[in-house]
Amino acid sequence: MKIVSACLAGIKCRYDGRAKTSQKVVQLVKDGDAIPVCPEQLGGLTTPRIAAEARGEKVFTRKGEDITYKFEDGAKEALRIALLANCKEAILKSKSPSCGCGKIYDGSFTGKLISWDGVFCKMLKEEGISVSTEEDI
Repeated sequence: MKIVSACLAGIKCRYDGRAKTSQKVVQLVKDGDAIPVCPEQLGGLTTPRIAAEARGEKVFTRKGEDITYKFEDGAKEALRIALLANCKEAILKSKSPSCGCGKIYDGSFTGKLISWDGVFCKMLKEEGISVSTEEDI
């Protein structure tokens, strides 16, 4: 079983109210091989919402509001789902402050990437769950 970013499964949950559908991820969900989650929604963030990026261990909106606790709360809930379903793998949305794996936006809102993991990605890795992005499948 895999845990996947809901936006990749075609669910309109991104900050801009859109999805970033990956047909491969949609098929995994349809086949019963994956469970879609959105850690940001699970943390209480609305859709749509103000864009957010990570700066170090913190996550801030474009307006400068620290919403780290919402990202952490949502990641914990999404992790709980992954563990309940005995997920061993994850396919997450690249570059996201929640789900990005290896590279995320740097917090300047200029499109610059840094080597870092999103909040949910980091928690999954700490639990020994293998993480890849839609760019890897």
